[in-house]
Amino acid sequence: MNQLQLFLPCAAGVEGFLADEVHGITGLTGQDLLVGRGGVLLRSSWRHALQLNLHSRLTQRVLVQLAHRPYRSENDLYAMASEVAWEIWFTTRQSFKIEVTAQHSPLQSLNFAALKVKDAVADRFRAKSGVRPDVNTQWPDVRIHLHLTTDEATIYIDTSGEPLFKRGWREDKGDAPLKETLAAAMIAASGWDPHGDNPQPLYDPCCGSGTILVEAAQIACRIPAGMLRRFAFEKLLPFQAHVWTAIKNEAEGAIQKSAVPIFGSDIAFRMVDFSQRNAERAGVADAVQLRGGDALQRMPPCEQPGVMLLNPPYGERIAAAGAAGRNASERAADRAQGQAVGREEAQTEDGGEFFTQLAAHWKKNYSGWTAWMLTPDLKLPGKMRLKESRRVPMWNGPIECRMFRFDMVKGTLRERPNKAEGGGASHAG
Repeated sequence: MNQLQLFLPCAAGVEGFLADEVHGITGLTGQDLLVGRGGVLLRSSWRHALQLNLHSRLTQRVLVQLAHRPYRSENDLYAMASEVAWEIWFTTRQSFKIEVTAQHSPLQSLNFAALKVKDAVADRFRAKSGVRPDVNTQWPDVRIHLHLTTDEATIYIDTSGEPLFKRGWREDKGDAPLKETLAAAMIAASGWDPHGDNPQPLYDPCCGSGTILVEAAQIACRIPAGMLRRFAFEKLLPFQAHVWTAIKNEAEGAIQKSAVPIFGSDIAFRMVDFSQRNAERAGVADAVQLRGGDALQRMPPCEQPGVMLLNPPYGERIAAAGAAGRNASERAADRAQGQAVGREEAQTEDGGEFFTQLAAHWKKNYSGWTAWMLTPDLKLPGKMRLKESRRVPMWNGPIECRMFRFDMVKGTLRERPNKAEGGGASHAG
């Protein structure tokens, strides 16, 4: 177990940040740490696999590669899986599940491919011991991953279990919540470093249930991402409880109080309550300062300029709480009565008026601040009448997004054309 091939999958666009994170956790470099498509590959140890599960904020899982070879048919997959020494990883008393992903595989049925690998695993155990383990597709003890490309197959065993974005603290959440791994990727892309020589305050004015804030606060407090959860490796045969206890004790000993202020606000007081409860569960309630308030009116939370980091709302979410125009109940009444909402509704549905007003508010009151915004709207800078200083490609699941950086300096925005005047905008974080 001292020489393993690990693969750490992540969201597209995050690979480089993940490689930097893995280097910080393990110290690996060079050929032992390679950036691949959709993840990072490393030659490492079992101990590192445990540490990465505990500490990594960016990967979705920690997978151990057990086999890799060309294939042409399902029979090739059966042969490959039959040669894996499954008996050194788990026993017949444990249940397992096969999960398949594919890119341009010529096979007609991925379900049949999974069935062939399942049969190979079960048949090997039966040949060795006369007993086969059970399959459990809901809550398996062991997850085996089969990945197929056009002509190559790879088999992994999963040391994580539930995806690593499930940290164990987010029980309260709103609509379309940001995954914790993506929030951590936003923080990494922004370069915000609470442990640097000149740490800056961080502020999310559309904090929702507080995902960005909690991730940032745990980073500032050096609280490992996986401190509150369990992992699949705890049920695998190489697991040694005393080794895992020592790793966790070392991590707990490094936890500290945050030395940098972290702020959040949201127009929906319900979401502020959610953020507070999530922060308490995550152990960072003392590290974040939360308030209610409209992003179009909220003044800077501190005198020192810092970093704003937000995943702003879009479409109906903007109109949900009504802060800068008529409120949501008034708009609903308009719709119910069949009245034309006209220009105002058109400008709030795509957020154009909201973002124009937000940019004006920032330029007037947030001089010296840097704002990073993750959005699927590639035209956002135009809506804000701002020129981005950086754009970082990043994917939110299947959705292509950009992280835009805006550097706030005092000045006036270009005059809006007449057709854009007269509409209010509202914001629901």
